Amino acid sequence: MSQNATKTWCLRLVPVLFFISFVTYYCSDAIFQSISRRTQLFLKLEDFFWREHLSALELPYGIKGSELVLLKVLAVTANYQVPANIEKLECRTCVVIGNGFAIKNSSLGSIINKYDVVIRLNNAPVKGYEEDVGNKTTMRFFYPESASYNPGLQNEPGTLMVLVPFKQQDLRWLKEILYNEKRVRKGFWKPPPQIWLGDVSKIRVLDPHFLHQTADRLLRIPLHPKSRQPVHPTTGILAVVVALNYCDVVHIAGFGYPNSKSQRQPIHYYGYDTMRSMKNSYHDLNHEADALKRLEDSGAIMYLHPHL
Repeated sequence: MSQNATKTWCLRLVPVLFFISFVTYYCSDAIFQSISRRTQLFLKLEDFFWREHLSALELPYGIKGSELVLLKVLAVTANYQVPANIEKLECRTCVVIGNGFAIKNSSLGSIINKYDVVIRLNNAPVKGYEEDVGNKTTMRFFYPESASYNPGLQNEPGTLMVLVPFKQQDLRWLKEILYNEKRVRKGFWKPPPQIWLGDVSKIRVLDPHFLHQTADRLLRIPLHPKSRQPVHPTTGILAVVVALNYCDVVHIAGFGYPNSKSQRQPIHYYGYDTMRSMKNSYHDLNHEADALKRLEDSGAIMYLHPHL
């Protein structure tokens, strides 16, 4: 990073370092005054959405064909709220924590813990990494293959566990867990947990509207791909779009894959996965990086650390 770029970055980081004092400034900036946002994030039973608003798309961008399974899931969870102390805020400050190597040794933990809403992804650990990633978790986005069998190990008791259903099997997995039915293992690229010790009252199902918005409006991904291996948004960029809908201030950290041709380069701040593991990914990572750059350039999001 050049000296000028470093100076610019330090100046941009000033409001973060004086977070409490500058929240009012950020909220009055109103980046989204001209954008209509959807702040109802989760599907709810009371809507009877499959009767009033028939979905034309199947998962992951709609619920067509999954209505009955979803009905059974929502009948048990019956929760769709965000905690009242967050809902009542006139200005919500949010940070989305990616799992990338870029956040390692960043010492951002204490800053991250100051946000109203902290969104984490998949099974990324917190314990042992608090100095860099903090220990506050408001929501954790996951799907069956990325679920931890015991969410209590890495999350606070009040953390909302947000299921992102990419396919009908994802909803079936949750239904089988909730009803203690025989588990069906087919249809997953990686075996999901057969036992799940999460708090049912903290389960939420993300409205597919947000994945549709991410794919269609931000990434311009074909919703009806001809390829046998379709490209879908990552949970990371999906979480950013959710935050842009729900929050007044959106910052991100831990996004971006190493700019290295080495297949041995670590990609996460934890574990031993390398660039080699991304070879057969269902995601277009370069395309997503460009989209995040556009959001950053427009002022919609801000990184909490230097990045390429």
